[in-house]
Amino acid sequence: MAFTRRGILLGMGAAGGLIAAWALTPRQFAPPLHPGEGEYAFDAWLKIGKDGVVSVAVPDLEMGQGITTLIPQIVAMELGADWRQMAVEPAPVSGAYGNPVLAARWSQLWLPMLSGLADAPDGLLTRRMAENDAFVVTADGTSLAAHELAARAAAAGARAVLAQAAAAKWGVEWEECEAQDGFILHGRKRLPFAALLDAAADYSPPDPPVLRAMAPQERAADMPPGAQLHFVRLDLPSKVDGSHTFASDVRLPDMVHAAIRHGPIGAVRLGTFDAARAKGMPGFIKTVAGPHWLAAVADNWWSAEQALARIAPQFAVGDRADSKAIGAALRKALRSGAADRVATVGDPDTWLKSKFDHVALYTIAPALHAGVETASATARFENGRLELWAASQAPQALRLAAAAALDLAPGDVTFYPVAAGGSFDARLDSDHALEAALIAKDVGRPVQLTWSRWQEHLAGRPRAPSQAVLSARTAPDGSLVALGLRLAMPSSTRELGGRLFDQRSGKDALFLQSSSDRLAGEGLIPPYGIANLKIEHVPVEIGLPTTRMRGNSHAIGAFLVETFIDELAQRARREPLSYRMTMLAGDQRLAACLQRAATLAQWGGGGAGSGQGLACWKMQLDDRIGRIAVVASARRDDRGLRVDTLTAVVDIGRIVNVDIARQQIEGGLLFGMGLASGSSTSYAGGLPTTSRLGMLGLPQLADCPEVLVDFIEAGGEPFDPGELGAVVAPPAIANALFSAGSVRLHHLPLTAEQA
Repeated sequence: MAFTRRGILLGMGAAGGLIAAWALTPRQFAPPLHPGEGEYAFDAWLKIGKDGVVSVAVPDLEMGQGITTLIPQIVAMELGADWRQMAVEPAPVSGAYGNPVLAARWSQLWLPMLSGLADAPDGLLTRRMAENDAFVVTADGTSLAAHELAARAAAAGARAVLAQAAAAKWGVEWEECEAQDGFILHGRKRLPFAALLDAAADYSPPDPPVLRAMAPQERAADMPPGAQLHFVRLDLPSKVDGSHTFASDVRLPDMVHAAIRHGPIGAVRLGTFDAARAKGMPGFIKTVAGPHWLAAVADNWWSAEQALARIAPQFAVGDRADSKAIGAALRKALRSGAADRVATVGDPDTWLKSKFDHVALYTIAPALHAGVETASATARFENGRLELWAASQAPQALRLAAAAALDLAPGDVTFYPVAAGGSFDARLDSDHALEAALIAKDVGRPVQLTWSRWQEHLAGRPRAPSQAVLSARTAPDGSLVALGLRLAMPSSTRELGGRLFDQRSGKDALFLQSSSDRLAGEGLIPPYGIANLKIEHVPVEIGLPTTRMRGNSHAIGAFLVETFIDELAQRARREPLSYRMTMLAGDQRLAACLQRAATLAQWGGGGAGSGQGLACWKMQLDDRIGRIAVVASARRDDRGLRVDTLTAVVDIGRIVNVDIARQQIEGGLLFGMGLASGSSTSYAGGLPTTSRLGMLGLPQLADCPEVLVDFIEAGGEPFDPGELGAVVAPPAIANALFSAGSVRLHHLPLTAEQA
């Protein structure tokens, strides 16, 4: 994204701090950071204290992806700070941190009729929306693209005024000074940042900021696994000693706890219940009823949960979500539904009109997010004002929804962000926080609501189920001539948009499942050069609320395409690697990933009995591209699916932090392994059939394979690596199982009974 923010204003803030506020299209924001005693705030991004500590504001939700280290690292490298003196704090909800990159990607959600006017991050309409609506949303790997340049500019401005203050003391030009390890240097002279803060208030930074010539980055070759880290994750010490604050760790004076029961999925309302059954139970306080839920409040969560078990509320239910009906709706849509053409290359309709050389039907089950921490939120309602503590990927949407639910002005709702113990896009929704707010208002005391695992499965929204058919025409030598992919799937992103932007209820947003959704189709496009190609998405309403999940449509598309390509190679009696390489002439960087992965994994051709399978994929965010190739070694034994090794080679452009990038790829591969082995549920009578985490077939520590991750350093803007491994692991594992002797698997997860 080109640097377009101009007009940095620097002066003394009301709190006695040094404030630099952006002049944004065209207004200025009130400083979102409030410096404490002995602190000076620079712009919206950092504060420096007289103790030398540099505190960096992070607007994105930390959910394990390491953003609370990446943004401080960017600031530290640009500022020239000492990493041992870096600290981090969650940023308040403010338009100063608006995410225009995601606003452009999601323009169809907030500007459905004119989305083409707002599909560029630097467009005036997009930036105004991101800033005026405080669109601070953590999703789709956009954090670096949205915030890196602004954080660098703030750090560069702070470095400049500190250098000016030091240069005045030394009688030199400030441009001759350097910043390093928390000091301003000139020859043998040096002064710590802390000693220069008061004098720096008299100076203004250059406009535009003078950024360092080298953008923040690390070389993978210098950081092999086990190497000493230059930038240790800032969140690790507190996570290791247990002091890190997740949503369920919040404690307030006079706080009580709530458990909840939701009705089955479908047309539902709360029916009869007898709260007197819980009378006399230790710790029980009262019940609070919602339109389709009942909560019990007690002085501890277990007492509240046991009270609900004794009360056993009943629900009046109309239509109920059911897997048989969902499957029938998907089959009907796949067969005869109106499709959106996502992509067309060449003349696929002629090639695929009446004859196919190979056809395959696929079924993808609903997938649950299965975060370690279930939904939890704490609310306090006093004197007509609401305070909320929760982990949210969309905090402003949460504030607006809470204000509407309690009939408050948005300014009367204060949100305190806390970290998430896993999310994978589940915390784009905030039903639990709204429920906590309603319960707190009724009880008149601070309340922490925590969903049980069963309620998380029931009231949380899964990744949408889908069905697809792939068809191919091939040349006499087996080469792919024409490929057709038709996918029937609800438009989950449009449905989410109805909840986020229009504040629709989950039930009211269901009709959007049958709307056109360009994001549902973006992940279906193969990375290969195919002469004749057509990709179609059939949006369909299924009666089951859905949402986005790590990898999104790419996780569907990669599984469909990469397993089907393997089938074509096998039918042509061609080696899977070379079969793919012939179609990658247009993407030499992905071909390089594939070749290196094969070399590192000692690829033997993927022949029968080898247990080896490979897959590759490409994801793109504007001009940022992430590429990955994986070779899996897998088999089945008496314990079920076994994955022995996963070897990945990744090209994500400039790498800001090699260790975090490696963690994200490794974690993504294991997440994808979970999607391959389980993570799914079916529905009967409006209820999920899996009630516990142990029923999801997730890999345990003993099941985790040896994982090798290597990087190709080829330049370009950094691409977020968090979803790449999750996308490509399932097809690689499926292909490995076939080579190990399994039948071809057209179902996800790769359960034996559905093979």
